[in-house]
Amino acid sequence: MIFAVSSVFRLAKAGFVFARFGVFSIPDTSEMPGPLRLAIKVARTIERKDMAADGMARLSNALAALGPSYIKLGQFLATRRDLVGDEMAADLSRLQDKLPAFGRERAIKTIEAALGAPLDELYSEFSEPIAAASIAQVHKATTVDGRTVAVKVLRPGVIQRFEKDLRTFYFATRWLERLSPEARRLRPVAVIDTLARTTVLETDFRLEAAAISEMAENVAKDQGFRVPGLDWSRTAKSVLTIEWIDGIPMSDPEEVKKTAFDMPTLGAGVIQHFLRHAMRDGFFHADMHQGNLFVDDTGTLVAVDFGIMGRLSPRERRFLAEILFGFIRRDYRRVAEVHFEANYVPSHHDVDSFAQALRAIGEPLMDRSAEDISMARLLTQLFQVTDLFDMRTQPQLLLLQKTMVVVEGVARTLDPKVNMWVTAEPVVREWIEANLGPPGKLRDAADGAQMLAQFIGHVPALLSRAENVAQLAQKASEDGLPLSQETVDAIAAAEAKKTRSGRVALWVGAVALAIIALEMIW
Repeated sequence: MIFAVSSVFRLAKAGFVFARFGVFSIPDTSEMPGPLRLAIKVARTIERKDMAADGMARLSNALAALGPSYIKLGQFLATRRDLVGDEMAADLSRLQDKLPAFGRERAIKTIEAALGAPLDELYSEFSEPIAAASIAQVHKATTVDGRTVAVKVLRPGVIQRFEKDLRTFYFATRWLERLSPEARRLRPVAVIDTLARTTVLETDFRLEAAAISEMAENVAKDQGFRVPGLDWSRTAKSVLTIEWIDGIPMSDPEEVKKTAFDMPTLGAGVIQHFLRHAMRDGFFHADMHQGNLFVDDTGTLVAVDFGIMGRLSPRERRFLAEILFGFIRRDYRRVAEVHFEANYVPSHHDVDSFAQALRAIGEPLMDRSAEDISMARLLTQLFQVTDLFDMRTQPQLLLLQKTMVVVEGVARTLDPKVNMWVTAEPVVREWIEANLGPPGKLRDAADGAQMLAQFIGHVPALLSRAENVAQLAQKASEDGLPLSQETVDAIAAAEAKKTRSGRVALWVGAVALAIIALEMIW
């Protein structure tokens, strides 16, 4: 009860902020029920008059004003174009996660408590904060052995703040799913589940360090992409120490273009490395925006901030590869079949009808110029047919699609004429040949043989158990099923409880009928 009251209060506070920032001016109220139209009209009476003319920017500003959890929620909603629409998703994707720094001294206290040593035993130099966001801030430092590093420090109290807000989000979305069949299909609770899991990962820097370590192993032999070196000895749950990257940030494309590096090659590299991580490794950087990508002095792309990562199972990677390759070859029938094989589309729908819908999405994109060919747009439109074919939301694919939109934008800042299909084709083809061609079939056969051998190894034990069960069943059929006194007493108690429950239910029903009868009389 206390939790429900607290959640309602926090939602009311958020509603007040939305009203003040003019968020309720965004929806079209013409087809809403009368009471809801009236409520929105009343809410708009407290709207500030100095709000921006751009209605969508009002939502971003309101979420930013509500704090870290709402900023993260807005960034996640940017992945749900099927839920919020293209225009709002585009605005939310620009939501900046920036907050005032919490100061050098508080950061030092956090570091010393987390690492169990005085600062001067860890770093010979330690700067003021150089960047601050909702979860952490970053300092530039020099270790006692002379290495220049970046030190990421968790914001004090942020975990407790997230926990309170997540409870409120769950309260709201669960009620939404109870009240709306359409909401149940869009699975807003699943969005909060993803947000909650990501928050846990983002607020434990040991997990981010593990992600850096795993990706470093995955890309060790890749040319043109790397991740920062990791300092495990100066890393804990609330502190992360990594190599300082001296490079040009992709957020400054004009500065990148001043270098001698080939811009089309860099742009294609951004796309191809991302696809390679997703399809080859099943593990990709899911926040690969301009601010998290650098170009070092050798022309190598360096990614930072591994708080949000995405994973795809081998099965999902196969479906993704076949879907993309099917669109590349304009084989819409095969793309449709893959959706059915993956159970993305319920079996009661018709494959040919779905293939027709996919053709309507793919063909207009294929006939456009290189500047307009967008794989992200294709995936966006693909998810827009979810309602027509009862496709359930796939959170892991939405995260992939959201990142694809961002990565594609980065590539186009470097090369506006980048052709997404031509760029993606070698990576997709390489994966298909390795996993669905003869080498992949041989590997699958070997895996199958290994599983069969393991099963055969367990057969004697399974047969022995089956024989024992058969003997017990035969004995029970001949002698009856023996029950201990404890079992008999437990059954009797359960029956007595059920009888009492039945009598209570009858009395409750009788009282209810009496109350209804009295109301009718009066």
